Amino acid sequence: MFFSGLWQTRLTWVGLCSVALLLIPALRLGAEDKSAAKWRPLFNGKDLDGWIPKIRGEKLGDNYGNTFRVENGVLKVAYDREKYPEFKEKFGHLFYREPFSNYRLRVEYRFTGDQCAGGPGWAFRNSGVMVHGEDPAGMALDQDFPASIEVQLLGGPGQGDRPTANLCTPGTNVVMGPELVTRHCTNSKSKTYHGDQWVTVELEVRGDQVIRHLIDGQVVLEYQQPQLDPRDAHAKELAAKQGGQLLLKGGTISLQSESHPVEFRRVDIQILE
Repeated sequence: MFFSGLWQTRLTWVGLCSVALLLIPALRLGAEDKSAAKWRPLFNGKDLDGWIPKIRGEKLGDNYGNTFRVENGVLKVAYDREKYPEFKEKFGHLFYREPFSNYRLRVEYRFTGDQCAGGPGWAFRNSGVMVHGEDPAGMALDQDFPASIEVQLLGGPGQGDRPTANLCTPGTNVVMGPELVTRHCTNSKSKTYHGDQWVTVELEVRGDQVIRHLIDGQVVLEYQQPQLDPRDAHAKELAAKQGGQLLLKGGTISLQSESHPVEFRRVDIQILE
């Protein structure tokens, strides 16, 4: 009877272990699902709900020429000839209504068609995602760009190298290693994306500590201490409003219109603690 009871106990233990082993993949899947659920779309695929345009020379909220629009589930930056016979420096930004500080952002974009007539040469297949940006309500009517950190999105011209997910700094500076970087743009180490292919860029933004640009899960650019540039008059005013503090702990997110048609089919965010 003892051996019989012991054998039954062993069978029960083996059975429990088997069940536990079967549950592990399910638990792992549950954890993955929970992590994936943290991502939420900022662009709903239907309309511009939650977003507000600010185009140079126009009042906040005036979507001049229907520049920003949603068609077939895609957020488009477009330039109809009736309203844009020439670009005339009508740089625009589409701001999300809510500021953020610590997060991951995933943007999927592509360039299409021809550049608007009169657009600057540097703006060919050029757009961007602005983070740690100022409140658009405080922008001047003729202001070109918000003080912000720009993740520059570039498309290749068909040959040669032209990396994307670069850094530009309108009204701002950053630190790389021991160096305060005051140049306007810094290239990433990404490859070049020619044609109209979709490209996915991810950002990891951690307040005033570090910002990373990633493509295919690989970091292509990293820097620290995003901050307002005291040499810039407007940025200096913004710093004064926050008690002289230069470091940027958070801010708005916006998508650019710089004269070349561009499409966004995904803008997702994952809040980090």
